Amino acid sequence: MRVYDIIKKKRDGEELSTEEINYIINNYTDGKIPDYQISALLMAIYFNKMNKRETIDLTRAMVDSGDRVDLSGVKGLKVDKHSTGGVGDTVTLVLGPMIAACGVPFVKMSGRGLGHTGGTLDKLESIKGFRVELNNEEFLRNSNELNISICSQTANITPADKKLYSLRDVTATVENLSLIASSIMSKKLAIGSNAIILDVKVGSGAFMKNIEEALNLAKEMVDIGVGYGRETIALVTNMEEPLGKAIGNALEVKEAIETLKGHGPEDLFQLCLELGIKLLLLAKKVETEDEGRKLLEEVINSGLAFNKLIQLVKYQGGDINQIENPELLAKAEYIVEVKSEKEGFVKSLNAEEVGKCALKLGSGRETMDSRIDYSAGIVLNKKIDDKVNIGDTLAYIHTNDLAKGKEVEEDLKGIYRIGEKNNEPKKLIYGLVTKDDINIY
Repeated sequence: MRVYDIIKKKRDGEELSTEEINYIINNYTDGKIPDYQISALLMAIYFNKMNKRETIDLTRAMVDSGDRVDLSGVKGLKVDKHSTGGVGDTVTLVLGPMIAACGVPFVKMSGRGLGHTGGTLDKLESIKGFRVELNNEEFLRNSNELNISICSQTANITPADKKLYSLRDVTATVENLSLIASSIMSKKLAIGSNAIILDVKVGSGAFMKNIEEALNLAKEMVDIGVGYGRETIALVTNMEEPLGKAIGNALEVKEAIETLKGHGPEDLFQLCLELGIKLLLLAKKVETEDEGRKLLEEVINSGLAFNKLIQLVKYQGGDINQIENPELLAKAEYIVEVKSEKEGFVKSLNAEEVGKCALKLGSGRETMDSRIDYSAGIVLNKKIDDKVNIGDTLAYIHTNDLAKGKEVEEDLKGIYRIGEKNNEPKKLIYGLVTKDDINIY
Protein backbone atom coordinates (compact mmCIF):
# COMPACT_ATOMS: atom_id res chain seq x y z
CA MET A 1 0.00 0.00 0.00
CA ARG A 2 1.40 3.41 -0.99
CA VAL A 3 0.48 6.79 0.47
CA TYR A 4 0.81 8.29 -3.02
CA ASP A 5 -1.97 6.02 -4.33
CA ILE A 6 -4.28 6.87 -1.41
CA ILE A 7 -3.77 10.62 -1.97
CA LYS A 8 -4.46 10.23 -5.70
CA LYS A 9 -7.57 8.15 -5.02
CA LYS A 10 -9.12 10.80 -2.77
CA ARG A 11 -7.93 13.61 -5.06
CA ASP A 12 -9.97 11.98 -7.82
CA GLY A 13 -13.06 11.85 -5.62
CA GLU A 14 -13.00 8.13 -4.86
CA GLU A 15 -13.93 6.43 -1.60
CA LEU A 16 -11.13 5.29 0.71
CA SER A 17 -11.34 1.77 2.14
CA THR A 18 -11.24 0.98 5.85
CA GLU A 19 -7.79 -0.56 5.36
CA GLU A 20 -6.46 2.56 3.61
CA ILE A 21 -7.73 4.86 6.37
CA ASN A 22 -6.22 2.62 9.07
CA TYR A 23 -2.92 2.51 7.19
CA ILE A 24 -2.75 6.31 6.98
CA ILE A 25 -3.66 6.94 10.64
CA ASN A 26 -1.46 4.20 12.11
CA ASN A 27 1.61 5.14 10.11
CA TYR A 28 1.21 8.90 10.51
CA THR A 29 0.83 8.51 14.29
CA ASP A 30 4.02 6.42 14.32
CA GLY A 31 5.91 9.08 12.35
CA LYS A 32 6.33 6.95 9.23
CA ILE A 33 4.41 9.32 6.89
CA PRO A 34 5.68 12.90 6.46
CA ASP A 35 3.51 15.96 7.09
CA TYR A 36 3.64 17.03 3.43
CA GLN A 37 1.85 13.87 2.26
CA ILE A 38 -0.82 14.10 4.98
CA SER A 39 -1.27 17.78 4.08
CA ALA A 40 -2.02 16.76 0.50
CA LEU A 41 -4.49 14.12 1.68
CA LEU A 42 -6.23 16.60 4.01
CA MET A 43 -6.67 19.03 1.13
CA ALA A 44 -8.11 16.24 -1.04
CA ILE A 45 -10.55 15.36 1.77
CA TYR A 46 -11.39 19.05 2.21
CA PHE A 47 -12.46 19.39 -1.43
CA ASN A 48 -13.92 15.92 -2.10
CA LYS A 49 -15.31 15.18 1.36
CA MET A 50 -15.82 11.81 3.05
CA ASN A 51 -18.98 9.74 3.17
CA LYS A 52 -20.59 8.43 6.37
CA ARG A 53 -18.66 5.14 6.38
CA GLU A 54 -15.31 6.84 5.73
CA THR A 55 -15.95 9.34 8.52
CA ILE A 56 -16.81 6.61 11.04
CA ASP A 57 -13.71 4.64 9.99
CA LEU A 58 -11.52 7.75 10.38
CA THR A 59 -12.94 8.35 13.87
CA ARG A 60 -12.43 4.71 14.87
CA ALA A 61 -8.82 4.77 13.65
CA MET A 62 -8.13 7.92 15.69
CA VAL A 63 -9.69 6.35 18.80
CA ASP A 64 -7.53 3.25 18.29
CA SER A 65 -4.37 5.38 17.94
CA GLY A 66 -4.09 5.87 21.71
CA ASP A 67 -5.41 4.99 25.15
CA ARG A 68 -9.04 4.36 26.01
CA VAL A 69 -10.67 5.09 29.34
CA ASP A 70 -12.37 1.95 30.64
CA LEU A 71 -15.50 2.87 32.60
CA SER A 72 -16.70 -0.69 33.16
CA GLY A 73 -15.80 -0.25 36.83
CA VAL A 74 -18.38 2.54 37.18
CA LYS A 75 -21.84 1.31 38.13
CA GLY A 76 -24.84 2.20 35.96
CA LEU A 77 -25.25 3.82 32.55
CA LYS A 78 -22.60 6.53 32.19
CA VAL A 79 -23.37 9.80 30.36
CA ASP A 80 -21.16 12.49 28.85
CA LYS A 81 -21.73 15.90 27.30
CA HIS A 82 -19.77 17.95 24.79
CA SER A 83 -20.18 21.56 23.69
CA THR A 84 -18.67 22.84 20.45
CA GLY A 85 -17.76 26.00 22.36
CA GLY A 86 -19.16 29.44 22.96
CA VAL A 87 -18.97 32.52 25.17
CA GLY A 88 -20.05 32.20 28.80
CA ASP A 89 -20.68 28.49 28.32
CA THR A 90 -20.94 27.39 31.97
CA VAL A 91 -23.23 24.42 31.26
CA THR A 92 -20.95 21.59 32.48
CA LEU A 93 -20.56 23.14 35.95
CA VAL A 94 -24.35 23.19 36.34
CA LEU A 95 -25.48 20.17 34.32
CA GLY A 96 -22.96 17.72 35.81
CA PRO A 97 -24.06 18.16 39.45
CA MET A 98 -27.75 18.14 38.40
CA ILE A 99 -27.37 14.80 36.61
CA ALA A 100 -25.22 13.28 39.36
CA ALA A 101 -27.78 14.32 41.98
CA CYS A 102 -30.38 12.33 40.00
CA GLY A 103 -28.28 9.19 40.47
CA VAL A 104 -26.78 9.00 36.98
CA PRO A 105 -22.95 8.91 36.59
CA PHE A 106 -21.75 12.04 34.76
CA VAL A 107 -18.20 11.28 33.68
CA LYS A 108 -16.32 13.92 31.74
CA MET A 109 -12.77 14.50 30.58
CA SER A 110 -12.24 18.06 29.38
CA GLY A 111 -9.58 20.18 27.76
CA ARG A 112 -8.30 23.66 28.43
CA GLY A 113 -9.68 26.68 26.64
CA LEU A 114 -7.86 28.48 23.85
CA GLY A 115 -9.57 31.77 23.05
CA HIS A 116 -11.74 34.33 24.77
CA THR A 117 -12.41 32.43 28.02
CA GLY A 118 -11.02 29.40 29.75
CA GLY A 119 -12.34 25.90 29.23
CA THR A 120 -14.11 23.84 31.89
CA LEU A 121 -10.79 22.90 33.51
CA ASP A 122 -9.70 26.54 33.73
CA LYS A 123 -13.00 27.48 35.36
CA LEU A 124 -12.63 24.71 37.92
CA GLU A 125 -9.03 25.72 38.61
CA SER A 126 -10.24 29.18 39.59
CA ILE A 127 -11.43 27.36 42.74
CA LYS A 128 -8.48 27.32 45.15
CA GLY A 129 -6.80 23.90 45.28
CA PHE A 130 -9.06 22.16 42.75
CA ARG A 131 -7.18 19.30 41.07
CA VAL A 132 -8.03 18.44 37.48
CA GLU A 133 -5.29 15.81 37.21
CA LEU A 134 -6.64 12.53 38.61
CA ASN A 135 -5.17 9.06 38.47
CA ASN A 136 -7.37 6.20 37.30
CA GLU A 137 -8.20 5.08 40.84
CA GLU A 138 -9.35 8.58 41.87
CA PHE A 139 -11.32 8.98 38.65
CA LEU A 140 -13.23 5.72 39.19
CA ARG A 141 -13.73 6.38 42.92
CA ASN A 142 -15.28 9.80 42.29
CA SER A 143 -17.48 8.41 39.53
CA ASN A 144 -18.79 5.61 41.78
CA GLU A 145 -19.06 7.44 45.09
CA LEU A 146 -20.31 10.80 43.79
CA ASN A 147 -21.72 9.93 40.34
CA ILE A 148 -19.52 12.71 38.97
CA SER A 149 -15.92 13.22 37.92
CA ILE A 150 -14.57 16.07 35.79
CA CYS A 151 -10.87 15.97 35.00
CA SER A 152 -8.26 16.48 32.30
CA GLN A 153 -7.75 14.05 29.45
CA THR A 154 -4.91 11.56 29.72
CA ALA A 155 -1.92 12.49 27.59
CA ASN A 156 -2.26 9.61 25.16
CA ILE A 157 -5.94 9.88 24.20
CA THR A 158 -6.27 10.15 20.39
CA PRO A 159 -2.67 11.15 19.57
CA ALA A 160 -3.58 10.90 15.87
CA ASP A 161 -6.12 13.68 16.32
CA LYS A 162 -3.56 15.92 18.04
CA LYS A 163 -1.17 15.52 15.08
CA LEU A 164 -3.88 15.93 12.44
CA TYR A 165 -5.44 18.97 14.10
CA SER A 166 -2.16 20.87 14.33
CA LEU A 167 -1.60 20.18 10.64
CA ARG A 168 -5.15 21.17 9.66
CA ASP A 169 -4.69 24.42 11.54
CA VAL A 170 -1.77 25.50 9.33
CA THR A 171 -2.99 24.09 6.01
CA ALA A 172 -6.44 25.78 5.84
CA THR A 173 -8.25 22.44 6.11
CA VAL A 174 -10.07 22.94 9.43
CA GLU A 175 -13.52 23.69 7.97
CA ASN A 176 -14.53 20.24 6.75
CA LEU A 177 -17.46 18.49 8.45
CA SER A 178 -15.92 15.01 8.44
CA LEU A 179 -12.62 16.27 9.84
CA ILE A 180 -14.33 18.43 12.49
CA ALA A 181 -16.78 15.70 13.52
CA SER A 182 -14.16 12.92 13.68
CA SER A 183 -11.83 15.16 15.72
CA ILE A 184 -14.52 15.93 18.32
CA MET A 185 -16.05 12.47 18.46
CA SER A 186 -12.77 10.52 18.64
CA LYS A 187 -12.02 12.18 21.99
CA LYS A 188 -15.53 11.45 23.28
CA LEU A 189 -15.55 7.84 22.10
CA ALA A 190 -12.15 7.09 23.65
CA ILE A 191 -13.95 7.49 26.98
CA GLY A 192 -16.33 4.61 27.65
CA SER A 193 -19.59 6.45 28.36
CA ASN A 194 -22.81 4.75 27.32
CA ALA A 195 -24.55 7.90 26.09
CA ILE A 196 -23.42 11.28 24.79
CA ILE A 197 -25.30 14.54 24.30
CA LEU A 198 -23.81 17.18 22.02
CA ASP A 199 -24.49 20.89 22.46
CA VAL A 200 -23.76 22.29 19.00
CA LYS A 201 -23.55 26.08 19.21
CA VAL A 202 -24.51 28.32 16.30
CA GLY A 203 -24.18 32.08 15.88
CA SER A 204 -21.64 34.88 16.15
CA GLY A 205 -19.87 33.35 19.15
CA ALA A 206 -19.72 29.81 17.74
CA PHE A 207 -17.57 27.95 15.25
CA MET A 208 -20.68 27.37 13.11
CA LYS A 209 -22.17 30.68 12.02
CA ASN A 210 -25.42 29.50 10.40
CA ILE A 211 -28.08 26.98 11.36
CA GLU A 212 -27.74 24.77 8.29
CA GLU A 213 -24.01 24.25 8.96
CA ALA A 214 -24.67 23.53 12.63
CA LEU A 215 -27.41 20.99 11.85
CA ASN A 216 -25.14 19.25 9.34
CA LEU A 217 -22.29 19.06 11.87
CA ALA A 218 -24.67 17.78 14.54
CA LYS A 219 -25.97 15.04 12.23
CA GLU A 220 -22.43 14.05 11.24
CA MET A 221 -21.41 13.68 14.90
CA VAL A 222 -24.58 11.85 15.90
CA ASP A 223 -24.08 9.39 13.03
CA ILE A 224 -20.50 8.76 14.18
CA GLY A 225 -21.56 8.13 17.78
CA VAL A 226 -24.41 5.82 16.80
CA GLY A 227 -22.18 4.08 14.23
CA TYR A 228 -19.71 3.46 17.04
CA GLY A 229 -22.44 1.88 19.16
CA ARG A 230 -23.12 4.78 21.54
CA GLU A 231 -26.46 6.44 22.23
CA THR A 232 -25.89 9.92 20.80
CA ILE A 233 -28.12 12.95 20.23
CA ALA A 234 -27.49 16.67 19.70
CA LEU A 235 -29.18 19.96 20.48
CA VAL A 236 -28.39 22.94 18.24
CA THR A 237 -28.37 26.01 20.49
CA ASN A 238 -28.10 29.79 20.22
CA MET A 239 -24.73 31.54 20.55
CA GLU A 240 -25.62 34.89 18.95
CA GLU A 241 -25.19 36.37 22.42
CA PRO A 242 -23.28 34.94 25.40
CA LEU A 243 -25.07 32.24 27.41
CA GLY A 244 -25.94 33.44 30.89
CA LYS A 245 -24.49 36.71 32.11
CA ALA A 246 -20.93 35.92 33.22
CA ILE A 247 -17.89 35.65 30.93
CA GLY A 248 -14.72 34.81 32.86
CA ASN A 249 -13.57 31.94 35.03
CA ALA A 250 -14.30 32.77 38.68
CA LEU A 251 -17.30 34.82 37.55
CA GLU A 252 -18.71 31.78 35.74
CA VAL A 253 -18.13 29.55 38.77
CA LYS A 254 -20.09 32.07 40.83
CA GLU A 255 -22.88 32.01 38.24
CA ALA A 256 -22.93 28.20 38.27
CA ILE A 257 -23.33 28.26 42.06
CA GLU A 258 -26.23 30.71 41.79
CA THR A 259 -27.87 28.56 39.10
CA LEU A 260 -27.58 25.39 41.21
CA LYS A 261 -29.25 27.33 44.03
CA GLY A 262 -32.11 28.24 41.68
CA HIS A 263 -31.16 31.90 41.20
CA GLY A 264 -29.14 31.83 37.99
CA PRO A 265 -29.86 33.34 34.55
CA GLU A 266 -32.95 31.86 32.95
CA ASP A 267 -31.32 30.95 29.63
CA LEU A 268 -28.48 29.03 31.31
CA PHE A 269 -30.87 27.15 33.58
CA GLN A 270 -33.32 26.31 30.80
CA LEU A 271 -30.56 24.95 28.56
CA CYS A 272 -29.21 22.81 31.41
CA LEU A 273 -32.74 21.59 32.04
CA GLU A 274 -33.30 20.60 28.40
CA LEU A 275 -29.92 18.88 28.11
CA GLY A 276 -30.50 17.19 31.45
CA ILE A 277 -33.90 15.83 30.46
CA LYS A 278 -32.40 14.26 27.34
CA LEU A 279 -29.52 12.73 29.34
CA LEU A 280 -31.92 11.20 31.90
CA LEU A 281 -33.91 9.67 29.04
CA LEU A 282 -30.73 8.30 27.41
CA ALA A 283 -29.66 6.83 30.77
CA LYS A 284 -33.14 5.28 31.16
CA LYS A 285 -33.52 7.02 34.52
CA VAL A 286 -36.90 8.42 33.43
CA GLU A 287 -39.44 7.41 30.79
CA THR A 288 -40.88 10.81 29.83
CA GLU A 289 -39.65 14.39 29.47
CA ASP A 290 -42.11 15.57 32.12
CA GLU A 291 -40.73 13.03 34.57
CA GLY A 292 -37.19 14.19 33.77
CA ARG A 293 -38.06 17.85 34.21
CA LYS A 294 -39.70 17.15 37.57
CA LEU A 295 -36.69 15.19 38.85
CA LEU A 296 -34.22 17.88 37.79
CA GLU A 297 -36.29 20.65 39.36
CA GLU A 298 -36.47 18.59 42.56
CA VAL A 299 -32.69 18.26 42.88
CA ILE A 300 -32.36 22.03 42.39
CA ASN A 301 -35.11 22.97 44.84
CA SER A 302 -33.95 20.48 47.49
CA GLY A 303 -30.32 21.63 47.31
CA LEU A 304 -29.09 18.17 46.25
CA ALA A 305 -27.53 19.47 43.03
CA PHE A 306 -25.68 22.26 44.85
CA ASN A 307 -24.45 19.77 47.46
CA LYS A 308 -23.16 17.58 44.64
CA LEU A 309 -20.96 20.46 43.45
CA ILE A 310 -19.61 20.84 46.99
CA GLN A 311 -18.81 17.11 47.09
CA LEU A 312 -17.07 17.27 43.71
CA VAL A 313 -14.90 20.20 44.82
CA LYS A 314 -14.07 18.50 48.14
CA TYR A 315 -13.12 15.18 46.51
CA GLN A 316 -10.86 16.94 44.01
CA GLY A 317 -9.02 19.02 46.61
CA GLY A 318 -10.80 22.33 46.15
CA ASP A 319 -11.71 24.84 48.86
CA ILE A 320 -15.40 24.24 49.58
CA ASN A 321 -15.53 27.53 51.52
CA GLN A 322 -15.39 29.28 48.13
CA ILE A 323 -18.45 27.30 46.99
CA GLU A 324 -20.39 27.89 50.17
CA ASN A 325 -19.39 31.57 50.09
CA PRO A 326 -18.67 32.62 46.46
CA GLU A 327 -17.46 36.03 47.63
CA LEU A 328 -14.23 34.22 48.56
CA LEU A 329 -13.52 33.40 44.89
CA ALA A 330 -10.88 35.46 43.09
CA LYS A 331 -11.96 39.10 42.71
CA ALA A 332 -10.67 41.77 40.36
CA GLU A 333 -9.34 45.04 41.77
CA TYR A 334 -11.63 47.22 39.64
CA ILE A 335 -15.23 47.02 38.45
CA VAL A 336 -16.08 49.37 35.59
CA GLU A 337 -19.74 49.99 34.78
CA VAL A 338 -20.74 50.35 31.13
CA LYS A 339 -23.57 52.90 30.95
CA SER A 340 -26.03 53.17 28.08
CA GLU A 341 -26.04 56.37 26.06
CA LYS A 342 -29.21 55.37 24.22
CA GLU A 343 -32.79 54.38 24.97
CA GLY A 344 -34.60 51.44 23.41
CA PHE A 345 -34.14 47.67 23.32
CA VAL A 346 -31.00 45.59 22.92
CA LYS A 347 -31.20 44.47 19.29
CA SER A 348 -27.98 42.45 19.17
CA LEU A 349 -24.99 41.59 21.32
CA ASN A 350 -22.32 39.91 19.20
CA ALA A 351 -21.03 37.02 21.32
CA GLU A 352 -17.69 36.76 19.52
CA GLU A 353 -16.93 40.46 20.05
CA VAL A 354 -17.88 40.22 23.73
CA GLY A 355 -15.57 37.22 23.99
CA LYS A 356 -12.72 39.22 22.48
CA CYS A 357 -13.29 41.88 25.14
CA ALA A 358 -13.02 39.23 27.86
CA LEU A 359 -9.81 37.95 26.26
CA LYS A 360 -8.38 41.47 26.30
CA LEU A 361 -9.01 41.57 30.06
CA GLY A 362 -7.06 38.31 30.54
CA SER A 363 -9.89 35.82 31.08
CA GLY A 364 -8.70 33.59 28.20
CA ARG A 365 -5.45 32.68 26.49
CA GLU A 366 -4.05 33.70 23.12
CA THR A 367 -1.70 30.70 23.15
CA MET A 368 -1.56 27.57 25.32
CA ASP A 369 1.31 29.22 27.26
CA SER A 370 -0.70 32.34 28.16
CA ARG A 371 -1.55 32.91 31.82
CA ILE A 372 -5.20 33.36 32.72
CA ASP A 373 -6.44 36.00 35.15
CA TYR A 374 -9.13 33.99 36.95
CA SER A 375 -10.77 37.12 38.40
CA ALA A 376 -11.13 39.03 35.11
CA GLY A 377 -14.18 39.10 32.91
CA ILE A 378 -17.53 40.68 32.14
CA VAL A 379 -20.97 40.38 33.71
CA LEU A 380 -23.78 41.40 31.40
CA ASN A 381 -26.64 43.34 32.92
CA LYS A 382 -28.65 43.70 29.70
CA LYS A 383 -29.13 41.12 26.95
CA ILE A 384 -31.00 40.89 23.65
CA ASP A 385 -34.64 42.13 23.85
CA ASP A 386 -34.08 43.82 27.24
CA LYS A 387 -35.43 47.39 27.66
CA VAL A 388 -32.71 50.01 28.15
CA ASN A 389 -32.93 53.60 29.38
CA ILE A 390 -30.20 56.25 29.11
CA GLY A 391 -27.83 55.78 32.04
CA ASP A 392 -28.74 52.14 32.65
CA THR A 393 -25.83 49.78 33.33
CA LEU A 394 -25.31 47.50 30.35
CA ALA A 395 -22.45 45.47 31.81
CA TYR A 396 -19.87 45.28 34.58
CA ILE A 397 -16.19 44.91 33.63
CA HIS A 398 -14.01 43.07 36.18
CA THR A 399 -10.35 43.91 35.65
CA ASN A 400 -6.99 44.29 37.36
CA ASP A 401 -5.84 46.76 34.69
CA LEU A 402 -7.93 49.93 34.77
CA ALA A 403 -6.63 51.16 31.40
CA LYS A 404 -7.74 47.92 29.73
CA GLY A 405 -11.04 48.14 31.58
CA LYS A 406 -11.69 51.60 30.13
CA GLU A 407 -10.72 50.35 26.66
CA VAL A 408 -13.17 47.46 26.95
CA GLU A 409 -15.84 49.87 28.20
CA GLU A 410 -15.68 51.73 24.89
CA ASP A 411 -15.62 48.45 22.96
CA LEU A 412 -18.76 47.20 24.68
CA LYS A 413 -20.62 50.45 24.03
CA GLY A 414 -20.07 49.77 20.33
CA ILE A 415 -20.99 46.07 20.56
CA TYR A 416 -24.35 46.75 22.22
CA ARG A 417 -26.78 47.64 19.41
CA ILE A 418 -29.77 49.45 20.85
CA GLY A 419 -32.88 50.44 18.92
CA GLU A 420 -36.42 49.26 18.27
CA LYS A 421 -37.46 45.89 19.64
CA ASN A 422 -36.78 42.88 17.40
CA ASN A 423 -39.81 41.56 15.54
CA GLU A 424 -39.03 37.91 16.34
CA PRO A 425 -38.28 36.74 19.90
CA LYS A 426 -34.92 35.06 20.32
CA LYS A 427 -34.66 31.29 20.46
CA LEU A 428 -32.55 29.30 22.90
CA ILE A 429 -32.72 25.96 21.04
CA TYR A 430 -33.04 25.63 17.27
CA GLY A 431 -33.38 21.90 16.89
CA LEU A 432 -32.83 18.32 18.03
CA VAL A 433 -30.79 15.86 15.99
CA THR A 434 -31.14 12.11 16.52
CA LYS A 435 -30.03 9.06 14.53
CA ASP A 436 -33.40 9.07 12.77
CA ASP A 437 -34.35 12.68 12.30
CA ILE A 438 -33.62 16.41 12.46
CA ASN A 439 -36.38 18.24 14.35
CA ILE A 440 -36.43 22.02 13.91
CA TYR A 441 -37.95 23.85 16.88
